Amino acid sequence: MSDGFDTPLSPNPLNNVPALRAPGQGRDVPPPAGDSADKDFAMQRERMQRVIKAITPFISIVIAVLVSSVFIVATGGNPIAAFQALLYGAFGTPRAIGETLLRTTPLIFTGLALAYGFRSGVFNIGAEGQLYMGGLAAAYFGITFGGLSTFIAIPLIIIAAAAAGAAWAFIPALMKVRIGANEVITTMMFTYIGKYVVSWLVTGPLADNSGIPQSAQLPPSSSMPRLSAIIPFLGTGRAHLGIVVAVLFAVVIWAVLKYTTLGYEARAVGYNPFASQAGGISVGSTIIKSLCISGALAGVAGAVEVMGVYGRLFDNFSNNFGFTGIAVALLAKNNPLGVIAAALLFGALDAGAGTMQLEAGVSQKVINIIQAVIIFTIAAETIVTWSIEKFSARKGVGA
Repeated sequence: MSDGFDTPLSPNPLNNVPALRAPGQGRDVPPPAGDSADKDFAMQRERMQRVIKAITPFISIVIAVLVSSVFIVATGGNPIAAFQALLYGAFGTPRAIGETLLRTTPLIFTGLALAYGFRSGVFNIGAEGQLYMGGLAAAYFGITFGGLSTFIAIPLIIIAAAAAGAAWAFIPALMKVRIGANEVITTMMFTYIGKYVVSWLVTGPLADNSGIPQSAQLPPSSSMPRLSAIIPFLGTGRAHLGIVVAVLFAVVIWAVLKYTTLGYEARAVGYNPFASQAGGISVGSTIIKSLCISGALAGVAGAVEVMGVYGRLFDNFSNNFGFTGIAVALLAKNNPLGVIAAALLFGALDAGAGTMQLEAGVSQKVINIIQAVIIFTIAAETIVTWSIEKFSARKGVGA
């Protein structure tokens, strides 16, 4: 999937540092005479690699479907009936479409959070914990801002949730920059801390004394309006306007990465931190900013769940959206716009799993197999790329 970010950065990291290149060096050096054949071959190979990169996610999905079909057959099921039921459960009725959009919304935010971190070379595995902090902030400030109008309260709650998520990511970011702590471990540990903090709060200081681990109900002015208010076709489904906010965030993050200095520095550090440092970019500052932005996006995911789905803070209210966001970001190749499509795929799988089990008798665990195979094939992209190149060479195409 072409992400549109490849052009500004050269495969040679030193070429991304203008201060290091004297005139006539690096990318500006014309090819020696007589090398035109080699240049044509290199260009042809580069085009082929771009095509392979674009189609790899689709190949991963096809492989996942084929492998899952084998499991379905092995358990006595019918793969065609199972996937028909899956599609019907995800898109067959207006209510099913609404459920798919509902489950897609937090995945867009967590996918963006992971994608932004990956672009910067940091692995924010703790999006789940930052999501919980965002949900906590949404519940607290949702009740606090209950006297305000919806148009004022919701933006303020989203800002508060983003700040909470960013603050939860700031400490691991500081530990990485100051003492070299591995962000994979620290953000993961902060996930457990965040979940236990929320669990304690909804059974203690924020409990509504109903005997259920939950906070008080948010007032209507702090709740996310239903999507059916602007799309009546969806009827009485639970989909809310958070999906619109999520798409807007995806476009903004794409623009930030592509057109701003902040995004350029993040991509440069992710590409090669040593060359970036030599070129005058503060690697430590960029890592801190990137992790905080990633945490802020995950925090908003928690806010839209609290405001749009439950209307209050629950214990364990997240369906592992922070972890599924890793798969979403990988499938989207860390492209913020691709995250929308990848999140929709995972949202549809989740929404249709119940129907698949009811109508085709296939366990919902098959959905977990599909997700796992997608992640595996993307992680083993080299194998897929090698296979495509071999096939193309045999057919006399490209390499």
